[in-house]
Amino acid sequence: MAKKETARAARKQLADVPQQLAALASMSVPDLAEKYLEVCGEPTRSRNRDYLKKRLAFRIQELAEGGLSTRAVARISELGDKLPERWRMRQVEETKPTTPPPPVPEEGRAATADGRDARLPLPGTVLTRVFKGAQHRVTVREDGIEYGGQLHRSLSSVAKLITGTAWNGFSFFGLKAGGSKAVTR
Repeated sequence: MAKKETARAARKQLADVPQQLAALASMSVPDLAEKYLEVCGEPTRSRNRDYLKKRLAFRIQELAEGGLSTRAVARISELGDKLPERWRMRQVEETKPTTPPPPVPEEGRAATADGRDARLPLPGTVLTRVFKGAQHRVTVREDGIEYGGQLHRSLSSVAKLITGTAWNGFSFFGLKAGGSKAVTR
């Protein structure tokens, strides 16, 4: 309800939209930043004059004429992953839970109850990767990663052994977005 009242008050302040939009052209960057805070309710990090003018013009018109229709919002929701990233991020921020996330272990990565890295597949999983024409297979174990009959601490150490250069093991074996998926059980 408070949002609607804020929007009504803003509409009254912005009764003369064309005059407001014309005034943006002669404002300095600090004035635009101040206007941005007033109209959007949050400070801007941008100091790009053209960007601020466009954002303010859009917001002024949105407040005066109303936002997107319910049909447009429904269509945006249908599009899901096809949305531009900045829209998805805005939707995530609006639906963030109010409870704090669980504490991160000292190593700086998520761990399971038994202390294993939670990003790893279940023990017994075999990961394969073809690199320079040769197929490489590693097996996830409770106590590490098995490759070539030897136990290694991490996927990254195995990836470095295979390639001769530093790699993120999760990317190399396709467990991270952008990698080649090659998991078998």
